[in-house]
Amino acid sequence: MSTPSTRGTSRPTPIELLAPAKNLECGIAAIDHGADAVYIGAAKFGARQSAGNSVADIHTLCDYAHRFGAKVHVTVNTIIYDDEMDDMLRLVRELEEAGADALLIQDMGLLQQCRETLRTKMALHASTQCDTRSAEKVRWLRSLGFDRVVLARELSAEEIAAIHREVPDVEIEAFVHGALCVSYSGVCYVSQHCFGRSANRGACAQFCRMAFDLKDSDGKVIERQRHLLSLKDMSQIDHLETLMRSGACAFKIEGRLKDINYVKNVVSAYSQRLNKIIAQHPGEFCRASLGKVSYTFTPDLNKTFNRGYTNYFLNGRQPDIFSPDTPKALGEFVGRVKELRHDSFNVAGTASFANGDGLCFINRDNGEQKEALEGFRVNRAVGNRLYPYKMPHGLKPGMALYRNQDQAFDKELNGKTADRRIPVSLRFSLTPDGFALGLSLPTDKTSEAIATVVFDHQPAQKPQRDNIVRQLSKLGTTIYDCESVEIEDGADRCFVPSSVLAELRRTAVEKFDAQQAVRKAADRRAAVPRATASEGGRASGQSGLTIANPPQYGKFPYLYNISNHAARAFYERQGMQDTSPAYECETTHGDDALLMQCRHCIRFSLGYCTRRGGRKPAWREPLYLELGDKRRFRLEFDCKDCQMNVIACQP
Repeated sequence: MSTPSTRGTSRPTPIELLAPAKNLECGIAAIDHGADAVYIGAAKFGARQSAGNSVADIHTLCDYAHRFGAKVHVTVNTIIYDDEMDDMLRLVRELEEAGADALLIQDMGLLQQCRETLRTKMALHASTQCDTRSAEKVRWLRSLGFDRVVLARELSAEEIAAIHREVPDVEIEAFVHGALCVSYSGVCYVSQHCFGRSANRGACAQFCRMAFDLKDSDGKVIERQRHLLSLKDMSQIDHLETLMRSGACAFKIEGRLKDINYVKNVVSAYSQRLNKIIAQHPGEFCRASLGKVSYTFTPDLNKTFNRGYTNYFLNGRQPDIFSPDTPKALGEFVGRVKELRHDSFNVAGTASFANGDGLCFINRDNGEQKEALEGFRVNRAVGNRLYPYKMPHGLKPGMALYRNQDQAFDKELNGKTADRRIPVSLRFSLTPDGFALGLSLPTDKTSEAIATVVFDHQPAQKPQRDNIVRQLSKLGTTIYDCESVEIEDGADRCFVPSSVLAELRRTAVEKFDAQQAVRKAADRRAAVPRATASEGGRASGQSGLTIANPPQYGKFPYLYNISNHAARAFYERQGMQDTSPAYECETTHGDDALLMQCRHCIRFSLGYCTRRGGRKPAWREPLYLELGDKRRFRLEFDCKDCQMNVIACQP
């Protein structure tokens, strides 16, 4: 994919909508509903342990995606241990043979092996686990051979634009939808610290979705049993053009653990919005893959899993980005409770309901309950009067009601909900001994595949044009859709049986398919090798890690996540003196270990940031988060960098 640096020329910038694939079924659904690429986990070494797939399934997905010019990115973005590296390299070879287009990588030892040992021609993408927040880091990663960098979710559109201006020759990928990690990705160790489950190994225990007491240094309880680290879900659907103009060229939907209905709904919503923007600016942007999609449903992001939506730091720091009452899905607002009876209640609002709908509400007056969210299922719906299976105990008139499972919408999403076709142009002509049919992409005549048939030129007794167009346009069993049929002079004055036209059509489609496959293979073989790891960094004139990462990396060198000998050798070549092992590779850590770095700030979110107009707190800092089992974590407010750190404490 060309990068946004082509803007201002006659070539529009390709925009890639990148969708998650839990499995082969979800990957195919993503392509069918408009994705330009999918990212999927292999059987091992992905940042979601429970979302692995066989190489055979990935091969099938690649074959399917490539027919539409779409790509498949495979996540191998965990840190790798020494005894796993050989298996990892075998997997990379198999993925390349299977047709994978790109690998998402965190481990610099794996990067070195891919470039120097395997000499892979797959694109290499620096995973968001690389914790990339600055132009210096992007430039450094580019010098190492990465083709694309997935930026930290926390960056604003202005910060993304500044990075693109400084490093215009690298593709920038940005998250646009889905769940948010509260810590900068790749530098979260609290799951490993508390439960022995490493986020950098794909086994995050979701510590950030837990309930905490917030206490000050005197033990005063400021907040009791609230989900103070649990963020809302991201949604940038109303800000895609802003991100496109910031320099991002790939837009990533989170959700490799989500089901197929999530994929269908979210991909459809974003694909349609991108198409609308591109239609308004056709000279500036285009889609990165081929095909037009027709849908049998209307996507609605409010009807799919969400904790409430935020555009996060798109325009800088803002309030209301977290969801302290619950880490669970709220869904769409459907009205307010109006009047209760002993077995039913009615709803003031315009929503319609169905038997089996899942509803919920926030009960903030629930005493010592840990969870403020209460849910129930509708047994019977009669208009806006609902009869639950069991009346919720905390439901009261005036309460806001949300639907987190919509039976009617789920039913609508079952089965085939989209049809993706590639528009093609047909050209019918005479040959000396018969007829020819050329099939090409309307925008690329060099793609034309030509089929011929030997058949006598017999003068027609009646006009042939309508039948020629009708027969050649019958592409319904293929992935193509006829956009136009050109009939050269004289070709429609000869008699041509429908069977001959059908044979031409079938042969032309087969040749076009084969030609596109050859082109794809040639593109992969012709991939230009990037700089190897040994050629990057200091060798390319960069001063190395001192400019590539935030200052915390100097104090806590385990933030580099060095978990194998190849990674250690890589960093030593970069001039790094302290190549301490990854957090997961050490059995003990001293007090004051940094467990999380967050742009989310509890003090700000609760309204106590005096630098930004908040009220002055009455508590005595430092503040502590305390779990139900009394384990505590100190909060460090780094106001200079506008960041909150979560620090380990002794029991």
